[in-house]
Amino acid sequence: MKKIAVLVSGKGSNMMHILLAIENGILSNFRINMVISDRRCHAIQVALKKNIMSFSLEKRKKKFISQEINNLLIQDVPNIIVLSGFLFILDAEFCEKWHGKIINIHPSLLPKYGGKGMYGMKVHKEVIKNKEKLSGATVHYVTKDVDAGSIILKKSCKIDSKETPKSLSKKVSLIEKEILIQSIKNFL
Repeated sequence: MKKIAVLVSGKGSNMMHILLAIENGILSNFRINMVISDRRCHAIQVALKKNIMSFSLEKRKKKFISQEINNLLIQDVPNIIVLSGFLFILDAEFCEKWHGKIINIHPSLLPKYGGKGMYGMKVHKEVIKNKEKLSGATVHYVTKDVDAGSIILKKSCKIDSKETPKSLSKKVSLIEKEILIQSIKNFL
């Protein structure tokens, strides 16, 4: 059984999709062994209900969070670490230690609309503002440089002439779930 550690900051919708894929046999040889959040969030509550070891680091000093996450991960070493809407930027030492084991899902076609400060609705607003014809999502390896790691998988969608950031977000969210599960399935 391969172990997945999920790092999350919000609702945990992609984490829930991973759980469903495990339960439905799509990721039958995987299990989520740990969920870690940098803030109080719904995803931790969901994980606890599923009896998954969960940690919220919301009151920790930001400069020590990467080390604290590392200390938690080495208690039950995962095969893969999935950043699922995780908004904290991990430090270079952490990224080097876990090199090749950390993946992230990003709501754009990287390298466009990536980097520090580009997440969630901010990405979709920029895509619409710049009158792009395509958007999508990208799964990539995590490195010390934000959203700059090697691309594992990406998929695009057309942007309609009357697209809003909210409607684009819904389209991209569907793509994220699909390519995240495919990337985990093909990871090992």
